[in-house]
Amino acid sequence: MSDTTIRRPIKWNTSADTNVGMVRQINEDSIMAKPDIGLWAVADGMGGYEAGDVASKMIVSALENIEKHEYLNSFVDDIEDRIIDANHRILEYAEIMHDGRTLGSTVISLLIKGQVGVCLWAGDSRLYLLRNNQLQQISRDHSHVQELIDQGTITKEEALNHPDGNVITRAIGTSNELYVDIKAFNVQVGDTFLLCSDGLYNAVDEIDIEHHMRSHDTDNAVKQMIVTALENGAADNVSIVLVKSVSETNNSQKGINH
Repeated sequence: MSDTTIRRPIKWNTSADTNVGMVRQINEDSIMAKPDIGLWAVADGMGGYEAGDVASKMIVSALENIEKHEYLNSFVDDIEDRIIDANHRILEYAEIMHDGRTLGSTVISLLIKGQVGVCLWAGDSRLYLLRNNQLQQISRDHSHVQELIDQGTITKEEALNHPDGNVITRAIGTSNELYVDIKAFNVQVGDTFLLCSDGLYNAVDEIDIEHHMRSHDTDNAVKQMIVTALENGAADNVSIVLVKSVSETNNSQKGINH
């Protein structure tokens, strides 16, 4: 008789949606959910740039073609390589179709394999984790205000209304060299993850975000977060991918809204 403990894989419910918001005419965000292989992503085409929606779709399209890997490190390498390749293709597209004018996108992605999660990102789209009733931000914004916060020049509260709040310091499609940040962490039963564009967290405070993430109904949680963002004026596109762990006996909800 073996004394080895076999851990059952964690099941994940996924709900996702994107909305143009209250100000923009075009939705430049793209979202992706592949719970069958444990991969989710949000790409935010940068507002004011030419064809930001094309850039975000290029990134999501590259990630959608990934197949499941047996080993975590090769899975992570594949995601990173595809993001870097998308960077080159966006630059080529801008050169050919837009006379070299800049178009770009942020990306936030979540990979879950067994009890390990990996976040890969560039830009200021975010990954949040709700665990034991505590909300924490896994990713770190690549933005000017985040640098000011890190330097102690401004507080997190002051950053909310800072005049440079929309200035990001890293994105896909803006430079020949792209550095993708990668962060690994443990995953456990009871975790809830939220991937979102800045259109959500700039319109909905973290208290309300946490409140909605607590809901057992992921479809309704996503719907209510978007409703709240719209009620608050949603000056940008709003994109949400919600990923919640479920027990073996409560694994009936698997809807994905687009």
